[in-house]
Amino acid sequence: MAKNIQAIRGMNDYLPEETALWQRIEGILKQVLSGYGYSEIRLPIVEQTPLFKRAIGEVTDVVEKEMYTFEDRNGDSLTLRPEGTASCVRACDQNGLLHNQLQRLWYAGPMFRHERPQKGRLRQFHQIGVETFGMSGPDIDAELILLSARLWKELGISEALTLELNSIGSSESRATYRQALVDYLGQFKDQLDADSLRRLDSNPLRILDSKVPETQALLADAPVLNDYLDEQSKAHFDGLCARLDAAGLAYTLNPKLVRGLDYYGLTVFEWTTTALGAQGTVCAGGRYDGLVEQLGKPTPAVGFAMGLERLCLLLETLDALPEPAPLADVYIVATGEDCEVRALSIAEQLRDAQPGIKVLLNCGGGSFKSQFKKADKSGAVLAIVLGEDELAAGRVAVKPLRGDGEQQSVALEELANYIENALH
Repeated sequence: MAKNIQAIRGMNDYLPEETALWQRIEGILKQVLSGYGYSEIRLPIVEQTPLFKRAIGEVTDVVEKEMYTFEDRNGDSLTLRPEGTASCVRACDQNGLLHNQLQRLWYAGPMFRHERPQKGRLRQFHQIGVETFGMSGPDIDAELILLSARLWKELGISEALTLELNSIGSSESRATYRQALVDYLGQFKDQLDADSLRRLDSNPLRILDSKVPETQALLADAPVLNDYLDEQSKAHFDGLCARLDAAGLAYTLNPKLVRGLDYYGLTVFEWTTTALGAQGTVCAGGRYDGLVEQLGKPTPAVGFAMGLERLCLLLETLDALPEPAPLADVYIVATGEDCEVRALSIAEQLRDAQPGIKVLLNCGGGSFKSQFKKADKSGAVLAIVLGEDELAAGRVAVKPLRGDGEQQSVALEELANYIENALH
């Protein structure tokens, strides 16, 4: 007997009960984004490999170890997208959305990284990303952070999240700081962990983010990035903090918060939680003017992204999962061939009369008792019952499934109006 084919490790199925929950969460997120005037952009899952090598950097873990890269039949190197920002920049540049324009965009969908699967971290994971272009001041940075704060408020998890904020300055001030940090850590090469030692030459700022206690102890006396910021960078960060203060949004200044890629500058931020152990970052963002310049025309840009799996895990941990919407508003129960035929047309007539209504028709037969069990499980408010007596009289019974209402006999020609009134 042939062995059953299984899903790829770290690329999970999401069953109907789970997708209903995701739809509720995504619906809340999309409603908030719409309220701020952001528009959806849809991006390809596969891109040319050089896009990510140029954007992310060839000496990063993502490019060296984690990307799903392959050659197509034409010999072109293609990659399943490991993140969305580079794709969004490419799309905006290619389609002329950047020159002398302001853009507020969002996207959602799967990303792919060949990592060791664990709770909250998968090989196929889903993100919502928010990107803005053409605005260089701290006002748009503040708007994005306040938008993300409103997402947590709407989901009911604000109390579990902390905003961490930092400025990593201009490329010039960062280069000066980078050299000072390398000079300082160079004294302790024999005490650095392997990852930090490797990063000392390629990306020393990432050492600030090390989770190794011994490395963090060495950093206690290291130079501080904020001491190297130029006046323009300081003014931008002060303007951001002033706006967040005016809006009453609490934050924690974290001088060790950095982004691992050179194209980031000025504002960086993360929303973190202590509820998920090591997987503490729920949402992260920052200003990345340098990336747009690498891929196209120089354009100010700032954005953030959040992993939906990790967000769902946090909601589950906090017992804050939103209730999934019921499968149906109305469930139609019928027995006998003639009644089943008529029930089908009744269901279509109700959908015609009220396009927003969810009508679930019992299919597959069964006794009245078994059909009512299905009706109750569907979450429907009302059951429409059609038996031989009702069919002969041109009527149906309408039975409330929630609350204390009484069953009513309703003429078929009055059914649509009756249902509309009963549901509202």
